[in-house]
Amino acid sequence: MAIGLGHLEATRLGTTLVAAFLASLVECVEALTVVLAVGSVRGWPSPLAGAAAALAVLAAIVAALGPALTRIPLYMVQLVVGAMILLFGLRWLRKAILRAAGLIPLHDEQAAFAKSTASMRGGSAGAKWDRLAFAAAFNITMLEGTEVIFIVIALGAGGTGLLLPASLGAAVALLVIIALGFALHRPLARVPENTLKFVVGVLLSAFGTFWVGEGAGLAWPGPAAANPDLAIPFLAAAYLAVALWLVPICRTAALTAKAED
Repeated sequence: MAIGLGHLEATRLGTTLVAAFLASLVECVEALTVVLAVGSVRGWPSPLAGAAAALAVLAAIVAALGPALTRIPLYMVQLVVGAMILLFGLRWLRKAILRAAGLIPLHDEQAAFAKSTASMRGGSAGAKWDRLAFAAAFNITMLEGTEVIFIVIALGAGGTGLLLPASLGAAVALLVIIALGFALHRPLARVPENTLKFVVGVLLSAFGTFWVGEGAGLAWPGPAAANPDLAIPFLAAAYLAVALWLVPICRTAALTAKAED
């Protein structure tokens, strides 16, 4: 019995780490695209300083908010944060379904890089201290990093000891993207970001549903009645099945509407 519970706990920790890693990877790719575009046009010191400053601010926010969660009743955290991350995951999943169905264009990091590069040309490019480059890198890192923080704190709020693997997953994703950015000096166009968003949307939706259910005192059916953590993979499988089912339906509906026009 102890071995079984230990295995479930390890599975929950691993799932939390993977979910945080994948979600953070998506946000880090988007931030890196802009930072690389700014640096390639206006020089590297200022945008790198801007990104570093934003990371320092984000780290301070995590350090402040993480321990604060322990002072709030767990069921309340699970209800509020679970609902928020469920909506966040459903938003990602909706866009991923529409992209897979061809109703909205796929996110193109190469195009985003070109657009950011064009907007940065001119002005004080090459200056020792470039406010525009610093601000652009700081703002995009804060924007995408705030979403990473939300994901990390939400995943960490799901139970005791989950904040560490969630933070570790985000940190590993950041290190991977930084290493690739220094190695490639160009946008990570080959990273299957839209596929990642599909997977992350499923995972976040499953986690959000699970925490809302836990906070509301829901009695999980089947094997999850004895071990609630077992509900997470079943919820993820259900969301994935529904999402895959909706892709061809949306595609067919779009083609039908286009034909009628």
